[in-house]
Amino acid sequence: MKISEKPLNVKRTGDDAPAASLLRYVWRMSEWHQVFVCLVAVVAALLSLVPIELQRRIINEAVESRDLSLLAQLGYAYVAVVLAHQLVKFGLWIYQSWLTESTSLYTRRHLLGVYEERQDQTDSGRTVSIIGSEVEKLSGFVGGALSGACANTVMLLGVVIYMFVVEPKIAVFALAFLVPQIVLTPWVQKYLNELLEKRVVLLRDLGEGISQEFGKDKSQAMVLLPDIYSNRIRFYVIKFGLKSVLNLLNAIGPMTVMLFGGYLVIQGETQVGVIVAFISGFERISSPLRELIGFYRVAALANVQHKMIANWLSNLASQTKTTG
Repeated sequence: MKISEKPLNVKRTGDDAPAASLLRYVWRMSEWHQVFVCLVAVVAALLSLVPIELQRRIINEAVESRDLSLLAQLGYAYVAVVLAHQLVKFGLWIYQSWLTESTSLYTRRHLLGVYEERQDQTDSGRTVSIIGSEVEKLSGFVGGALSGACANTVMLLGVVIYMFVVEPKIAVFALAFLVPQIVLTPWVQKYLNELLEKRVVLLRDLGEGISQEFGKDKSQAMVLLPDIYSNRIRFYVIKFGLKSVLNLLNAIGPMTVMLFGGYLVIQGETQVGVIVAFISGFERISSPLRELIGFYRVAALANVQHKMIANWLSNLASQTKTTG
């Protein structure tokens, strides 16, 4: 049977009360599958670190000694690790997608069921927005956000530890450019979260206004359009400004590795293979760091959406009891 025909069986709690928090919602939708998908993500992250050491050994041990047999062995090992990594990642993507779609299916069924019990269904525009795009994003968080964060954390820590074990001097210089990113991001993200929350409210009001004024004067809904535009422009300016600063710092890091590492090679204090491994490692640091920053943003948005959907569901349930 196809996996699409067997969604995850989410057990009902017996009432229509929403989960108390985003994490409770995640556990409610996935339970122990969330732990298993995180473990698969960690395995994928660990496999992605192995090529760094293989690159160093290929340069320092095989190439410098001109050992063709060792070069072939390390080459075969490299290909085997890359293949294993891609197979595990494929399985991870399928697992995450299955959790996402199962969560989306259950949540939409649940919300529609509660909504259909309500007699006065006047906010159909808002309901379309919630059950459509908002549930889609919230389900995506359940399926892949936490496991992705686990993988990126393991990858980041693994590369940092590897760098300090192999050559602490270069590691200190290279990683110094990561500190401003860790400090700057939460400060800027706080303001972005406020804009995200405001955007969700504006889009809900727009959908509700269009639905209520269908075939009538759209002046009330039209008033919201400039606010939505202004909100998005401010969001983009801050988001891409932060991204530009982070990209600049990430570009300076490898240059530091080449310059300072090259100096150590000239002085006979390290080997060329170490520099190659460090440049590759720094690229692997930059990617998970960006992903973790993205996770911080996605988690903030998912938390906002969960609270707003929970409030909508609570209000809907209370109105249903009142009118019922």
